[in-house]
Amino acid sequence: MKPFREMWHTAVSKPFATYAWFLVAYTIAVIMWGAYVRATGSGAGCGSHWPTCNGEIIHRPQQTETFIELTHRITSAALGIFSIIQIALAWWLFPKGHIVRKAVLVAFGFTVFEGILGAGLVIFELVAYNTSTTRAVVIGLHLVNTLFLLGAYVLAAWWASGGEKFSLRQNPRLTRLLGVGFAGLLVVSAFGAITALGNTLFPADSLAEGIAQDFNPDSHFAVRLRIWHPVIAIVTSAYIIALMFGGENLREPGRMRILSNGLVTVIGLQLLGGFVNVALLAPVWMQMVHLLLADVMWVLMVCYTAVVLRVREPLFVTQSDGQPAKLRAK
Repeated sequence: MKPFREMWHTAVSKPFATYAWFLVAYTIAVIMWGAYVRATGSGAGCGSHWPTCNGEIIHRPQQTETFIELTHRITSAALGIFSIIQIALAWWLFPKGHIVRKAVLVAFGFTVFEGILGAGLVIFELVAYNTSTTRAVVIGLHLVNTLFLLGAYVLAAWWASGGEKFSLRQNPRLTRLLGVGFAGLLVVSAFGAITALGNTLFPADSLAEGIAQDFNPDSHFAVRLRIWHPVIAIVTSAYIIALMFGGENLREPGRMRILSNGLVTVIGLQLLGGFVNVALLAPVWMQMVHLLLADVMWVLMVCYTAVVLRVREPLFVTQSDGQPAKLRAK
């Protein structure tokens, strides 16, 4: 009979993994609603007050903008609570030093920093129709931190589901190549956040007008930077696809192949969505779809990398003296 602790761990690990993946989905939902706050200009719905809303702890929204912003604050706070619950469960279910324990702590750290950035946007009034350079910089940083936060939650769920540990040192060259891909995605996301801000603050009435704004030296810098977002996105997408199909053993049958195919599909949809977004002059609903695809792409990229860089067990043969000799890694 298995020891009670082992039987208990087997029984509860699956529900914990389910909860961890729920947290990933919930995080994406919070990110989406935060983008809706920005796209609708509702960031000042609670005034410059934080954590209160218009100076009240329990506020009854009188305007749509206030309802939107207050809902975002409540759902964001709930993410922090869910994260604390996840930490408590991880400490209860997994032994000291387990990788899941480390992942949930990192995720919580990024969650706290995300809250600090959000609070800063409100307190310093970098919301609604503020057109300052500071707002653009903080918005870009905000989204980059969001991706790190989401990635940490994904890894916690991945390892809780039985995913192997991965090593950044086992194959330094491949780690660097994948790192370039991640760096590209972060730059694309930062430029995307600034581009979305420009679309919100300086909407165009036609595609021709929008293009003219992009090349007008008198336009706001957030508008003039819009042209670089699709350029960097196309280059990064081509790099990631070329890496997967051109690298050695980067599309092995099984999970690696499935994740690779999923990543290629989402990249294609994302590029198509970007062109549609531009053609339709970035309506709010299309901005939301574009962001959702970006989040899904990030999740797939994290999982794909975890499989590619997994710690491989060495294969051994017995030498004439009876000692094992390492041949290669699986």
